[in-house]
Amino acid sequence: MTETFDAHSNLPERGTAVPAPVTIIGAGLGGLTLARVLHIHGIAATVYEAEPSPTARAQGGMLDIHDYNGQLAVAAADLVDEFRGLILPGRQAMRILDRDGTVLLDKADDGTGGRPEVQRGELRQLLLDSLPAGTVQWGHKVSGVRALGQGRHEVNFADGGTAVTDLLVGADGAWSRVRPLLSTATPEYVGESFVETYLFDADTRHPAVAATVGGGSLMAPAPGRQIHAHRERDATLHAYVVLAETLEWFAGIDFTDPAAATARIAAEFDGWAPELTALITDTDTAPIWRPNYALPRGHRWDRTPGVTLLGDAAHLAAPNGEGANLAMLDGAELGKALAAHPDDTEAALTEYEQAMFARSTEIAGEAAEFFENLFDGTAASLVAVFAGQDQTR
Repeated sequence: MTETFDAHSNLPERGTAVPAPVTIIGAGLGGLTLARVLHIHGIAATVYEAEPSPTARAQGGMLDIHDYNGQLAVAAADLVDEFRGLILPGRQAMRILDRDGTVLLDKADDGTGGRPEVQRGELRQLLLDSLPAGTVQWGHKVSGVRALGQGRHEVNFADGGTAVTDLLVGADGAWSRVRPLLSTATPEYVGESFVETYLFDADTRHPAVAATVGGGSLMAPAPGRQIHAHRERDATLHAYVVLAETLEWFAGIDFTDPAAATARIAAEFDGWAPELTALITDTDTAPIWRPNYALPRGHRWDRTPGVTLLGDAAHLAAPNGEGANLAMLDGAELGKALAAHPDDTEAALTEYEQAMFARSTEIAGEAAEFFENLFDGTAASLVAVFAGQDQTR
């Protein structure tokens, strides 16, 4: 049956003190942070999410939430105490190893770092639990969006339903369905991919690898080849194997045959220390290929009434440790701007977008400086970067 939703239903008549209800596409961290900040300020919002339920798929691994962006969003969402309860102690520890297993840097977590680690899925659930029942509408996959004029938009769903709104926010990630309303930009492959593996109950079942990773994260870089790993909850080791290869190269690997795919990826690390390559060969799960894409650096658009973007939909970048943090800060800043301009949505969107464009461009520039001038792919250069950061503090 065709279902039509109206973002104005069950709301008071709009006056100068009642902001437009907000329709958010995507229940990731950014969209949920926006919904939470709006809720705090008494602004109605509905989040439409393609996944059928909160537990429909795994939500990824560890996130370090930074004191200069992600934690500011947590504070704006009034969830600081709850967030602290999610932090995994000791996970800010970090090791950098050469490919032969030599430890070049071993930095303990002394509790003074500004990037506490939490599980992404637990952080998402915290945000979900902070919202009124019914805020997130699950199983609503967007098939298209069209402008109706005067800042109003219609969202079409795969099941035939629609939603009409005066204020639409695309928080729907890399392949955003909302972005084409604002920009013709599309993500392009950045020339490298991750292959994810997991080792469960590692302290008991994979003790040598667990000892090598230590209590936090491990990085073992070499030009064109890297192995990263994080210690997650319950002695789970989550590895990201980084390969600078083309999409065509990866297409030649049959990831539907886990044993063959694992052997093929492991072959690229021939001669590396066995305690590192075991993160590939001893995986308890099928290897997962995750190609990395990015929007053009400095991506922006002209102000278009009634619609905006946040997070990866706005400024997708190659993985640099900032994506989730920026998405959450985007959501928080947009929510605060809308609350500050209850009678002028366009002023709120303009304020938000100009700050967001500058913020994401600055981060992209810092990442480019790192990869182009500071990090040559070797473990030694990565150690030098961290040593330089310590000296400037």
